[in-house]
Amino acid sequence: MTPRQGIRNNAFNFFMLVFTNLFVGSMVGMERTILPLIGEQEFGLASTSAALSFIVSFGFSKAIVNYFAGRLAEQFGRKKVLLAGWGFGFIVPLLVIAAHEWWVIIVANLFLGINQALTWSMTVNMKIDLVKSNERGFAIGLNEAAGYLGLSAAAAMTGYIASVSSLRPEPFLWGLGFALVGFLLSLTVNATEKHLTLQNVTKSAQSEYSSTIIMKLVTWKERTLSSCSISGLATNFKDGVAWGLFPLFLLDKGLTVGEIGVIVAAYPISWGTFQLLTGALSDIWGRKPLIVAGMTLQGLGLLSFAFSHSYTAWLLDAIVIGLGTAMVYPTLQATVSDVADPSWRASAMGVYRFWRDSGYAFGALFAGFVSDMIDSKAAIAILSLLPLAAGVVSFYRMKESLKK
Repeated sequence: MTPRQGIRNNAFNFFMLVFTNLFVGSMVGMERTILPLIGEQEFGLASTSAALSFIVSFGFSKAIVNYFAGRLAEQFGRKKVLLAGWGFGFIVPLLVIAAHEWWVIIVANLFLGINQALTWSMTVNMKIDLVKSNERGFAIGLNEAAGYLGLSAAAAMTGYIASVSSLRPEPFLWGLGFALVGFLLSLTVNATEKHLTLQNVTKSAQSEYSSTIIMKLVTWKERTLSSCSISGLATNFKDGVAWGLFPLFLLDKGLTVGEIGVIVAAYPISWGTFQLLTGALSDIWGRKPLIVAGMTLQGLGLLSFAFSHSYTAWLLDAIVIGLGTAMVYPTLQATVSDVADPSWRASAMGVYRFWRDSGYAFGALFAGFVSDMIDSKAAIAILSLLPLAAGVVSFYRMKESLKK
């Protein structure tokens, strides 16, 4: 049967990919609330830099594998790469449960980064293969919403389990189930390479672009693509700080593990839920307005979080930061998909995701250094300047990529 584009024409494949990404996100969520607390309470890590080293290993491994994931997908096919990603996922909870030294946790997060790079990248690329150009924002928004709702649900659930049992092993037993279900769902998904033939993939100068050329375009040479990379890096720089510092910051403020779990989960819940709307809105309003506004909102939310003094205020701040992130996360990926030629789109997405996800590692390094030198409040306050600056860069350098 001749493949056809569009969500309606590929409903089964599309929504199975959405459901699969729910479990991709859950793999990160299972440790979102707990690992910083394990570092401090079980391994006695007094240095914030040491406690956040697991995010550095996660961020760099995910960023590097993201870079190669696009080329691997173009060479071996999206589905094979997706299934390989789940193979790495099974290793993560086993290592965390068995860890007797902190370095084992760091190694576990190297594998988590590989798992996330391969599985999440492929669910995005496969959806983009299936849909029409004016459905990309909605498709990516739905994909990201599923992933981050899975993340937030797992963060809240494991935070609760830890509060009524212990930090290990109970919360991480769920990770084995997440990986198994994700692998089984991925087996049911059909390969999407044939759909690329419908997207005007022709032999041209662009289709012969090398990895070096694509890296230059997405990093600095092409104004819109490079603006996406800057905003993506700033967004996940912020997320690296939020992941590592929010639990420790709130613990120092006297909140319980259960209360911290709610706030830590509220941020990705907001992020995930609002993406259901923001991705679709970018298909109507355009990409640039949402990106500029979203980066600004992230910065303002972080600044407020640093200077708030109550559980309710921190909860509202977390929701605002999540909204700002939701405005940019699917929209940046849709922009890259708009600008890049289909013949090298997966590679361009890989370079963009390389810069975006390296933000996790740089954010954790920044958070640890500033917290150790000053305190966590200063780290969060100073961080707020980065997304604000990225919003200014996008306003002046980015061109609207949506073709109506």
